[in-house]
Amino acid sequence: MNLRLLASASAISISVLAAPAFAQDNATDNEAARQTPEGEARQDKIIVTSTRREQSLQDVPLAVTAFQQEAMSEKGIVSYDGLARETPGIVLNQPTANFNTITTRGIATNGYGANLQAATAIYINELPISSNGNSTILDPTLFDVERVEVLRGPQGTLFGANSLSGAVRILTKQPNPNKFEASTLVDFGVTDGDAVRQRYNGMVNVPLIEDKLALRVVGFYRDEDGWVDNLGTGIEGANSLKAVGGRAHLLWEPTDKFDIGLLIIREDNEPADSSLTNPDRGEFIRYTDRPDLFQSDLTSYNLTANWDMDFATLTSSSNYSKIDGKFIVDLAGTFGGTIPFALDAVGHDENFVQEVRLASADGGNWDWIVGGFYFNKRRDIDYDYRSSQEFLDTRGLTGLPDEYYYRFKGYFDAIESAAFGELTYHFSDKLWATGGLRYTETSVQSHTLAGGYNSNYLVAALYGLTNTPLTITPVVAADGLKVEADNLSYKASLSYKPVDNVTTYASIATGFRSPVANARAGLASGVDPNDIIIPNGADSDKLISYEVGMKGAFFDRKLTANLAAYYINWEDIQVQANRLSDQAQFATNIGKAVSQGLEFEIGYYPGNGFSLFANGSLSDTEITDLTDAEAAISGAEEGLQLAMPDFQGALTARYDFDIGDKDAFVTATAAYVGDFPAMLPNVPGNPGTPAPTFDYTDAYTVVNAQAGISKNDWKVIAYVENLFDDSSITYVHPEGFLDSRYARVRPQTIGVRFSYEY
Repeated sequence: MNLRLLASASAISISVLAAPAFAQDNATDNEAARQTPEGEARQDKIIVTSTRREQSLQDVPLAVTAFQQEAMSEKGIVSYDGLARETPGIVLNQPTANFNTITTRGIATNGYGANLQAATAIYINELPISSNGNSTILDPTLFDVERVEVLRGPQGTLFGANSLSGAVRILTKQPNPNKFEASTLVDFGVTDGDAVRQRYNGMVNVPLIEDKLALRVVGFYRDEDGWVDNLGTGIEGANSLKAVGGRAHLLWEPTDKFDIGLLIIREDNEPADSSLTNPDRGEFIRYTDRPDLFQSDLTSYNLTANWDMDFATLTSSSNYSKIDGKFIVDLAGTFGGTIPFALDAVGHDENFVQEVRLASADGGNWDWIVGGFYFNKRRDIDYDYRSSQEFLDTRGLTGLPDEYYYRFKGYFDAIESAAFGELTYHFSDKLWATGGLRYTETSVQSHTLAGGYNSNYLVAALYGLTNTPLTITPVVAADGLKVEADNLSYKASLSYKPVDNVTTYASIATGFRSPVANARAGLASGVDPNDIIIPNGADSDKLISYEVGMKGAFFDRKLTANLAAYYINWEDIQVQANRLSDQAQFATNIGKAVSQGLEFEIGYYPGNGFSLFANGSLSDTEITDLTDAEAAISGAEEGLQLAMPDFQGALTARYDFDIGDKDAFVTATAAYVGDFPAMLPNVPGNPGTPAPTFDYTDAYTVVNAQAGISKNDWKVIAYVENLFDDSSITYVHPEGFLDSRYARVRPQTIGVRFSYEY
């Protein structure tokens, strides 16, 4: 597969499909299907804003999958896993709640990426929540959303430096000043036979001044029992979850030319333990001395104003958010569990995001958009490494103020500012070209605060010292290296409609990520002084993507098809590595990789209530260029497959019918994900030495089924998730400090959903 394949695919897209047709919509979204008076299934047009303006999905010259609320509610999609399984080219690495990394088109070397900016950006409206620099990304509620858009390929010209390989946009519903609305969705289920799942969601929309002012309030609560037993804590079903939150959105429209809205979001997500397991101990068994906590809460305030100036619309979005997280993890697996070794890290993020855009009015030959973007994040983290008081007393290790042997506080500041623009020229209704530029400046600097301390606990514990006073060393204040970068990203595309029902496109786009500063740069290992010295950090990585695609609808709107082929060159790859002696994390760069593939989304509506949907991706990824020094420090190998399966896909069959005066349906989805390497294969600092943690995920298939009945505003759905109770391994943690490193498919869950809309 190469650039000639892309050219061939483009030619095929233009030439082979010229049947009677209709406007293209998302082939995987069965909620867009409707019945005509003749009883034949069709699709309604889907409007997306992936180009920062309202546009039919048919005419967007990039690969986009859109999910609307009805389909997500029917399928019980409340987080990223359901989205990923029905989007080609997407893999979700989710070891446990609040621990999400999305891989798009293979741009990843493992499923974790600690210390690295996420390659796939995640937005709630205008707020980027994936810029945390690690994988503890909140699971936001997906209730009362307008839609979720999954954009594949670099999106840097419109969505920033850290949308290297794609972007996921969660777009919430706007208040309606014209009528009262209310809805509720309740889900009761049982996992693995006895773990009860409860999910409650509600929305109320109140017009305060007709046509002028409205308030929309959303609330949710989740209480879910766990299914993983922790032998160390003695807790059965340890990975239970409680989450609560909501949104309040006040919208004022004083004229038909101006509106301003205040949106407040609060979400608190608290899993009681990790879902990671140890296959050597049992299928759903883990071991830690205390629960591992990956907890996160978000508070966000957004003020957005839109002014229609006739020739263009000016949009200003100001966002202030606070994200608090706990990363409390047992590290004793580093030394085979022989000594207590754990980290209690508590982080506090403050983010300010300001974006201003001016988008031309529709009509005419020219469409344009220009804007500016500013992002400032400060993250404060308390790092507290602990032993256990029992172990210290048994060994007679004294001199510590408590069970913590290493404490320090630090923070870092990250700033990104950018100017961007896109310009489209319509040669005719059938041919148009788009070009885009974004100039970005980024900087990041880490700081260590005075007042903490370190000790020689690890050396004393590992060498079996007893009745020994430990040496305490104060932590001194230090400013880390300030890492700065600037980059010019670009995009160009040409779109052509050979017939009204078909849109084809070819595009080239670039992307990059911000540089990374290692918090402990220059630090030698306290266990093995001959091990790697932590480097300063990682420079920006960048890629260039070539893509051709076709979007069409055929045979009197009974068949829809989206096809895309891409070829990506990825250079100066940012990778996460771990020093063997003490598992200290650090970021560095390695050479080049290539990712190439084909993606498809197909919807078929034969009539009589039947519909069929299929999507999938064929991928070919590998590291293509690597120096000996890069291989040594990272553990990478030339020719290694990236963290992406060769094939993934999903098939959905649906039948809609009537029972008396009620509407009913039955549907089932089978999703397949192939296996892939979960990390780099060798030990950093030991060239050619296989890493004992290296492993692959399993290839697996998950089947979900639903049957529902509705009348007027009510709907009841019975469901089974993971019908055949598959327990395959979906994720392998790359770091050796965990005793339990493997995530599995959630066991079979059976339940019922009730929904009502007024």
